[in-house]
Amino acid sequence: MFLITGASGTIGSEVLRQLVAQGNTARAMTRNPLTPGMPIDVVQGDFEKPESLAEAVDGVESVFLLSAPGPWVPEHDRAMVRAASAAGVRKIVKLSAIGGSDEKLPGSWHVDGEQAVRESGLAWTILRPAGFASNALRWAPAVRAGQPVPNLTGSGRHAFVDPRDVAAVAVDALPLGSYDGEVLTLTGPELLSVPEQVAQLSAVLRHEVGVVDVPPSIAEEQMLAAGFHEAVVTVALRGAELIRTGGAETLTTDVERVLGRPPGTFRAWLETHRAAFA
Repeated sequence: MFLITGASGTIGSEVLRQLVAQGNTARAMTRNPLTPGMPIDVVQGDFEKPESLAEAVDGVESVFLLSAPGPWVPEHDRAMVRAASAAGVRKIVKLSAIGGSDEKLPGSWHVDGEQAVRESGLAWTILRPAGFASNALRWAPAVRAGQPVPNLTGSGRHAFVDPRDVAAVAVDALPLGSYDGEVLTLTGPELLSVPEQVAQLSAVLRHEVGVVDVPPSIAEEQMLAAGFHEAVVTVALRGAELIRTGGAETLTTDVERVLGRPPGTFRAWLETHRAAFA
């Protein structure tokens, strides 16, 4: 039995789908009711309610640990480690973020959580993905309205990774003995700037999509007005600055090493999700 936390999100839902497709037994943990549409066990769990975590991990061999990004991540990770250890869970696969070991980088929310997983006494694997290709879906309303894509990162480049590849690596890492004690940094196969991403989007849509640079101060105002937590906005802006200044040009072969094939390209992700922008 594998427990998948964050089961209704981009990565968690894809991990569930791939696990079930391979004939595995899975349990989904979510704070809100979930109609899975697949043969899985569903439990309502909350990282801030220990009794719900105890129920979620009962009878589980491995946990896929994912908490929504925010300053609460360290305590959520520690809560799950405590529950898993008490229940006899044998392994945790934690979804961290690229730069998750550096307190100066945007992924620093994960530093304490990674440490808790490493020191749990359980088998563990840590996944540090680059930015998701699916983040481009944020552009969809503007593109459908004929407006330019906002660009916070100038000509800076990043190796955006297909969420399906992140999920596939997680599925391979969940069984005990598979990549135990390893930290896997998951990137796409190429470095792309936002203008380069938009050029590929234009090619897929067969019409020109514009790009407009957005100053950090304006981006901050917009994100706060949209209701984002102040700490989340701060980290998003730090991440944008890192890319903009050339500090996020990391490429690895970890996806290919695990999956036995090259990681999916951003163009391939766009082709699959073309309808979202049309």
